[in-house]
Amino acid sequence: MVRLKDIAQRAGVSVMTVSKALRDLPDVAESTRQRIQALAREMGYVPDSVARGLRTRATRLLGVILPAVTHPVYARVLLALEERTYEIGYDLLYAHTLNLAEREERAIQRMLSRRVEGLFLCPTPRLTGQERIYEELAQSGTPVVVLGQPPPFCDRFPSAAGDDVAGAYEGTRHLLELGHRRIAFLAGPVAAPWARERWEGYRRALLEAGVTPEERWVFAGGTTIEDGQRAAAQLLEEAPDVTAVFASNDLTAIGFGHHLLNRGIRIPQEMSLVGFGNTLAAEYFRVPLTTLRQPKRRLGYAAMNLMSQLLRKQPADSVRLPVTLAVRASTAPPRSSLLPAGG
Repeated sequence: MVRLKDIAQRAGVSVMTVSKALRDLPDVAESTRQRIQALAREMGYVPDSVARGLRTRATRLLGVILPAVTHPVYARVLLALEERTYEIGYDLLYAHTLNLAEREERAIQRMLSRRVEGLFLCPTPRLTGQERIYEELAQSGTPVVVLGQPPPFCDRFPSAAGDDVAGAYEGTRHLLELGHRRIAFLAGPVAAPWARERWEGYRRALLEAGVTPEERWVFAGGTTIEDGQRAAAQLLEEAPDVTAVFASNDLTAIGFGHHLLNRGIRIPQEMSLVGFGNTLAAEYFRVPLTTLRQPKRRLGYAAMNLMSQLLRKQPADSVRLPVTLAVRASTAPPRSSLLPAGG
């Protein structure tokens, strides 16, 4: 292993000068700093981050806790975070919660034990009274940025999120402008702030158009393709007069669409369908999906900007990024009946 002493001998300077040059301290001449840094790269010097952390109490680590990195939305956010942390000389640790509160609590505790200098969180939906770990997190003084709409127990932390209310309003209004009036909604988890905000955007658009939202039009859509398939089967049994569906996320929309197509129900001729997220699968679905573009990478960049402010001990205000409509082949004016002949 190459040591500072080895570099100093090759460069003809003191070990202290080498140490200052590799840390970009100002009291080393620019030409000397560049020469020492080039020599360190040539010799294959790798700094001992553990030893440096013990000296400076800085780990240069940031943590990110997500439901699952395999989710197409979170994967893009994570990529953006990793790009930016690399640029500023930090390393990123990440953990999955699988939307389990106990697993999330352990992940937060482990991140704190690793002395991360900042933490990005996509909070697990939970019932009131289960927020003790967030009290501990606030008391630790660790900078925290929430990814997505924050639940009430995270309102002390800045957040980066898309404008879910405006996005859902725009998607529902698109269906209304096509002439649909019986529009079903596939809801997300009740405790998830993003799900509540998308419901609010859907409801607001209907009321503004003079359409009273009916309880029988609302179905538990969940967050997966399988959830969407189950919702489709239920809707066809309980609300066969519906002519359009707004799903609170792309995966449930795709599952819903699969079930319709497998039943011989054509999209959009007999049922229009809108998703939320603009995941890659949406564009390449069997019927390319009209959906709301969620600014995934820009959310990651915005979250990193907030974290940079917190690391510099500066105030950081939450940001909301616009969500825009991507119109594709899954929406069209309504037909008078849903089921195909003989259905």
